[in-house]
Amino acid sequence: MNDKLKIVQNAQLKKDIPEFQVGDTVSVHIRIREEDETRTQAFEGIVIARRSSGPSETFTVRKISYGEGVERTFPIHSPNISKMEIIKKGKVRRAKLFYLRKKAKRK
Repeated sequence: MNDKLKIVQNAQLKKDIPEFQVGDTVSVHIRIREEDETRTQAFEGIVIARRSSGPSETFTVRKISYGEGVERTFPIHSPNISKMEIIKKGKVRRAKLFYLRKKAKRK
């Protein structure tokens, strides 16, 4: 049973995902459906966490919007992610950057 499940899951995986790590600044373009229209919206911020692996892998992006911290978690293999760009590579020594939540703006 597990072999059939793995075959189906591997068929759903995306192949065009760039290599990124925690600490990188990324721009994620998301398809948003509003009634009968579809538009693309960009969400740009710092990757503060990655978790899991395989088809259920997710990553969390944090940005400061109008003085408030905004976090959004994305599944890497989601069909709603149309494009992902790496804006800047970061160098960090932690696997999770949750300490950025306590920081004011960017220091």
